[in-house]
Amino acid sequence: MPSSLETEAADYVVVGGGTAGSVIASRLTEDPDVTVTVIEGGPTDIDRPDVLTLRRWLGLLGGDLDYDYPTVPQPRGNSHIRHSRARVLGGCSSHNTLISFKPLPSDWDEWAGAGAEGWDAASMDPYFDRLRNNIVAVDEQDRNAIARDFVDAAQAALGVPRVEGFNKKPFHEGVGFFDLAYHPENNKRSSASVAYLHPHIEAGDRPNLRILLETWAYKLELDGTRATGVHIRTEDGEERLVRARREVIVCAGAVDTPRLLMHSGIGPKRDLEALGIAAVHDLPGIGENLLDHPESVIVWETNGPIPENSAMDSDAGLFVRRDPESGGPDLMFHFYQIPFTDNPERLGYEKPEHGVSMTPNIPKPRSRGRLYLTSADPAVKPALDFRYFTDEDDYDGNTLVDGIKLAREIARTEPLAGWLKREVCPGPEVTSDEEISAYARHVAHTVYHPAGTCRIGAADDELAVVDPELRIRGLEGIRIADASVFPTIPAVNPMIGVLMVGEKCAELLASGPKDEGDVR
Repeated sequence: MPSSLETEAADYVVVGGGTAGSVIASRLTEDPDVTVTVIEGGPTDIDRPDVLTLRRWLGLLGGDLDYDYPTVPQPRGNSHIRHSRARVLGGCSSHNTLISFKPLPSDWDEWAGAGAEGWDAASMDPYFDRLRNNIVAVDEQDRNAIARDFVDAAQAALGVPRVEGFNKKPFHEGVGFFDLAYHPENNKRSSASVAYLHPHIEAGDRPNLRILLETWAYKLELDGTRATGVHIRTEDGEERLVRARREVIVCAGAVDTPRLLMHSGIGPKRDLEALGIAAVHDLPGIGENLLDHPESVIVWETNGPIPENSAMDSDAGLFVRRDPESGGPDLMFHFYQIPFTDNPERLGYEKPEHGVSMTPNIPKPRSRGRLYLTSADPAVKPALDFRYFTDEDDYDGNTLVDGIKLAREIARTEPLAGWLKREVCPGPEVTSDEEISAYARHVAHTVYHPAGTCRIGAADDELAVVDPELRIRGLEGIRIADASVFPTIPAVNPMIGVLMVGEKCAELLASGPKDEGDVR
C-alpha cells in the first residue's frame, strides 16, 4: 500500500456528515487530542440560502442535492414514490421540514422491549436536553390564519386537546402548531450542521476536525473482523483510503448505511454471493426491517387565496388515538396550506389554483419492507421495497380509511369549513370503505422517514445488526449511528430521535477504552 495512504488517518472516521454524523463529529472533537475525519457525499450548506431557508424545503426534493431513490413496484400502494435522501452537509436535517418531536416514552420503551437494553425512555430522556438545536414552537408571525382555524376545527370536531408545545410532556392525542428546529427571526434552519458544525467551521477552532465534502464512501477496509478504514472517491474520480486508528462510525442513513456494508461484503451471504460480492461477514438482518411513515392525502379547493405567512407550509398537525390500548397516537395528520396533489394528479385529479390538504399518516405501521442490492457496482442504487399495506390484517390500509373519514369531519366543522369551496380529491362521491382504501393507497406518499435496516437488538436476535452499544455484531472497530438502527419506528417524526442517537453514540465512544484495538 502506498505510504501516502498510510498517513491519511484519524482516530475516528465518520461516514456521513448528516443528522447523527454532525453530532458525533462535533462532540468527539471537543477533546483536542481526538482527531475526526467526516466523509460527506454532498457539498457544504454554508452560504446556501436554498438550503438554509426552511420555507424553501419543497424545492430541494428531487433536485441536485437529492439522491432520489425510487421504490420497486408496490402492488397495494403507489409504485411511483421517490424517496428523497439529502446530498448536503447536515443530511436530511438540511432537507426536511424540521418538525421536531422528542420520541414518546412508549417509542423508547418499545426499543428496550425489543432487546435494546439502556434505550428505555428514562435512560434516553437526558439526551434531548443536550441537543444544541434551537427547537421552538412555530412563531406567532408564522401562524397562518387557516392553520389556526384547522386547529380550532379539529378540536371542536374530535374533542382532542389543544397542545401548545408538543415536547413539553408526553401526549396520546392533540392538535396544535408544531415545534420546529429553526430561527423564526430569519426562517433559518437549526439543522444538525448549523447547530453542531457551523460554529466551528466559521471560527476555525477545531483543527482536529476534518470534513471531506463531495466525497463518496464506497467500501470499508477490513483486517479480519476489524474495520480499519474507508475507501473513498472524490468528485474528480480520485480514490484513496482513509484509515481509522480507533473506530469507523457509519452514519449514512437507513438507505446508504446498509448499501455501504453490503458492498463491503457485510450482509446476507447468499444475496451477496449471488451478485458476485465476496461475503466476509454474514449478517442476514442487514437490509431487512425497512420501515417508513406512509400517508395519503385529501385536498380541498378554497374560496380564493389564503394568507402566505408560514414557517414551511405545514405548520400544524393533529394526533389521534383510536385504540385506547395503544401506547401513543395511532393516526396523525399534517395540515398543508397548499394543495398537495403530486400523486393524485397521476390518477387524473386536478390541482386547484387555491387549496389546502390534510395528510392522514400511519404513526405505527405494521408493514415491513426490505432493501437489497441489484448489482455489485457500488454506483447502482439499491432496491427499496417498502411492502406498503401488506400487513396481514390490513391495519395500515384501514388506518388511512379512518383518516380520510376524520379529515372530512374536520372539514365540515367551523371555522375551517368557511374557507373550503369543495373537496377535489378523492371527491365527495367516494364514500365506501373499499373506494376510500383504493384511493388512499394508490395516491399514498411518504414523509421520507426510512428506518430500521440495521436494527439494534439483543444477542439472541438473529436479525439484529448492532448491539445496544451500536457495535456491529461480530465485528470490531465499527458502529452504526443513524435511523437504520431503529428496531421500530417512533410514532412521531424521527429526526430528534436520530440526533439523540448521535448524542448517545458520542458518549459511548468518549467513555469507552482508548487503547483497546487502537491501531496507531
